[in-house]
Formats: sequence, C-alpha cells, structure tokens
Amino acid sequence: MLETEKTHCPYCGELIEIVIDPSAGDYQQYIEDCFVCCRPIVLTVSTDFETNQLQVYAATENE
Repeated sequence: MLETEKTHCPYCGELIEIVIDPSAGDYQQYIEDCFVCCRPIVLTVSTDFETNQLQVYAATENE
C-alpha cells in the first residue's frame, strides 16, 4: 500500500507531497523532482521502529 508524506523542497521551500512505497524497505534513498521548481531532491525515507512511522528527509544534490 502506498503512503503519502509532506515535506518542504530544500530549494524553493514549497510544501510538497511525495508518494512512498513502504514495501521497498525500511531505508530508501532516491531522487525526485520538485513539483514546483523542478529541481532534483534527494529523498531519504526510513522507518522509526519505536513509533512505526515514516521519516522523510529532503536534501539538495550537494548536501
């Protein structure tokens, strides 16, 4: 089942919604373009095992 999470674009600061496939593993890292400014965002998604919630970190390509 796909899930959605909201995060801010590290380039333009806009709040964007991303779609996450939790079945792809407890730790995922991939690049997705911002829907607003079209710049590539490096997304890191992991599962917090204490709360069983997804954690999303968005970074620029140079971070």
